[in-house]
Amino acid sequence: MTEPTSPITQDVLTLPRKLPEGGKVNLVGLTRDQLRDALIAAGTPEKQAKMRVGQVWQWIYHWGVRDFGAMTNLAKDYRALLDRHFEIALPEVVTCQVSMDGTRKYLLRIAGGHEVEAVYIPEENRGTLCISSQVGCTLTCSFCHTGTQKLVRNLTAGEIVGQVMVARDDLGEWPVPGEPKDETRLISNVVLMGMGEPLYNFENVRDAMQVVMDNEGLTLSRRRITLSTSGVVPEIARTAEEIGCLLAISFHATTDAVRDKLVPVNKKWNIKTLLDALRDYPRLSNSERITFEYVMLKGVNDSDDDARRLVRLIQGIPAKINLIPFNEWPGSPYKRSDWERIEAFADIVYKAGYAAPIRTPRGEDIMAACGQLKSATERARKSKAEIDAETGL
Repeated sequence: MTEPTSPITQDVLTLPRKLPEGGKVNLVGLTRDQLRDALIAAGTPEKQAKMRVGQVWQWIYHWGVRDFGAMTNLAKDYRALLDRHFEIALPEVVTCQVSMDGTRKYLLRIAGGHEVEAVYIPEENRGTLCISSQVGCTLTCSFCHTGTQKLVRNLTAGEIVGQVMVARDDLGEWPVPGEPKDETRLISNVVLMGMGEPLYNFENVRDAMQVVMDNEGLTLSRRRITLSTSGVVPEIARTAEEIGCLLAISFHATTDAVRDKLVPVNKKWNIKTLLDALRDYPRLSNSERITFEYVMLKGVNDSDDDARRLVRLIQGIPAKINLIPFNEWPGSPYKRSDWERIEAFADIVYKAGYAAPIRTPRGEDIMAACGQLKSATERARKSKAEIDAETGL
C-alpha cells in the first residue's frame, strides 16, 4: 500500500476569478471550467489557459502525479507558479482493512478531522469501488448502520474524487511512463452507495462525476457509474440530465407503512410519488434499467405477498431487483431473512419477468458490507442503547 498523502487543507466549491487570500487551492475535484478559472486567477494568460488545463488535467488524473515539479512538459517557472498557488491533495488514509474475500475498506480522514469510508470489491474481470458523498447521513434508515451516525457535512467534489484516487494509489493502478499500457481496469465501476444520500449533495456529486467521467483522465463511462438514492424525487430528473449515470433506488418495502419506518424519506415522497418520477426518468430504457435495491429483513418485508406487490408496483419500469441479504451490525434491530425465504421471494420476482439476483455479501468480517459503513470513531462512541434510541426501536 502506498504512503498516504496529507489531508486536504482547503476545498473550493465554486472558484472565483481571484484566488482566495492565504493557503493553497486544491485542484482535485475542480471541473475543467473551474480549473481554467483557477489557473487564470493565478496568472496564466487566457490564451494559454485551455492548453494548460489539458496538461495539468492529464498529469493529475491520467498519471496520478501529485508533485508539480514532475510535470515535465511545463516550463520550470510555470511549475513554480503552480506550486505557489495550488496543491494536489487527497484524503488521508487512516486504515485499510482487507477482508478474507479480498474486499478492501478504507477509513479516510478529510478536512476538519472528519472520517468517511470507501470500499473496493474485487470480482472476476472487474472491480467496484463504493464511495461516500456525506459525512454521516440525514436519512436515519433504521436497517442501516450508517444511518445511525448523524450528518456532519457534505463532502466536497475533491473529497469525492479523492476516494477514487486513493483507491487507485492503493491498487497501483496508475500507468507508469515508458512502460507498456496495461488495459486491465481494477476499478471498472464506481457506485455512490457509501455514506450519505448523494442527491442531498447534488452539485458536488455532479462535479465530481464530471471529473471521473472525463475521457482524458480517470475515464470511467457513465454506464460504469451508479448513483443510489433513497428517493429524493426533485433531484431524480436532474441526475439524468446533468450526470447521466445509472440509477439505483434504495426501495426495501412495498407499502408506505413499512417504508416509512425503514426509509423515513418516504414520509416526504411516498412510493407512488417516487415511482411516478422513475417512470418519467429521461434515460429510462431497456438498455439502462433502474435497479431497485431491496434488503431482505426477516418477518418485515420478505413475504410472498411483498414479492407480488413489488412486481405490481414496478410494472412498466425497465428494472432489475437486487435482493440484498441483510448485513447485521452490532445493535441492529433486524435479522437477515432465511436463505430459503430469499430464494422464494426471488423466484416470484423472476417469474414475473424481472432479473432478481441475490447479492453475495462481501466484506462482512471487516464491516464493509452494504449498510455497515460507519466511521470507526463514531462506531466506537455508540452503545447499543444509543443506537436503539436513535432508530426509535
